[in-house]
Amino acid sequence: MIHFEWPWLLIALPLPLLIRWLIPANIPVEESALRVPFLDDFSEGKPQAISQDQQWPLLLAATAWFLLVIACARPQWLGEPIEQAISGRDLMLAVDLSASMEEQDFLINKRPVDRLTAIKAVASDFINRRVGDRVGLILFGTQAYLQTPLTFDRKTVQTLLDEAVIGLAGDNTAIGDAIGLAVKRLKNQPANSRVLILLTDGANTAGEVSPLKAAELAAANELKIYTIGVGADEMIVRTFFGSRKVNPSRDLDENTLVKVAESTGGRYFRARNSDELNNIYMLLDKLEPVEKDKQYFRPQTELYAWPLGLALALVTFICLSRVRLL
Repeated sequence: MIHFEWPWLLIALPLPLLIRWLIPANIPVEESALRVPFLDDFSEGKPQAISQDQQWPLLLAATAWFLLVIACARPQWLGEPIEQAISGRDLMLAVDLSASMEEQDFLINKRPVDRLTAIKAVASDFINRRVGDRVGLILFGTQAYLQTPLTFDRKTVQTLLDEAVIGLAGDNTAIGDAIGLAVKRLKNQPANSRVLILLTDGANTAGEVSPLKAAELAAANELKIYTIGVGADEMIVRTFFGSRKVNPSRDLDENTLVKVAESTGGRYFRARNSDELNNIYMLLDKLEPVEKDKQYFRPQTELYAWPLGLALALVTFICLSRVRLL
């Protein structure tokens, strides 16, 4: 259906008639006349009556005015209502970009990949399923940065996560600063809807705030934190002297991550491979389900350009015809 954004401007349609009624027409002043006894010789120069065919400029001008007023009223085409599920939850992802995330102890399609690549692959599907949630992204290493503020635009969050690279925020791990930044960005949002999912593979080695102190601040601001420890428990390393087993997650501080999660009402998860990481995200979907509140919006297409363009074309045509007649 067609909708006018500013319909009150339609009252300007009779404005030319009002002006014509209020302002009297210009009456030509009578001047001295030259009387000629042989008037018939000037009969060819006698002005002719204006025919109806010569009134077309007035009709075109009236049409141009009508189209101009219609364009000013800003006509829009409203499409069919589109349903949107709105949960009101504010969900922030905090992803570790420290140097240890380069460890290739995950498999995707039977191919070894580093930990950040595995997180990107699984987290993208998780973000895509959060229809109705406002999602934000924090990247942290030596320092914590807000990469994406809370937004319903999940596609942008996925894109910026895919563009993240290891070492972008430094080589160390500032878990406490990442939690503190999440608290700062979420504290003004509605209570009981604030969730932080923090993924890391190490211990807090940088930053100004300790993870436990940041967790106390998060609990005071009703921010629930789910922590995920990333990294395999063992992997085979081939050396000059043969193969041996090593623990690539020896630096993971699980004790602190458990305390951080439990102090805020969340949970700690251990992701040793891609399947476990995916299962954790599926479980998070159940622990923090998307609510079913629905809102509707109607897509709008602006139509003012069409009457405006026609009005300008008519005015141009009238001006050109006047110049040619002169």
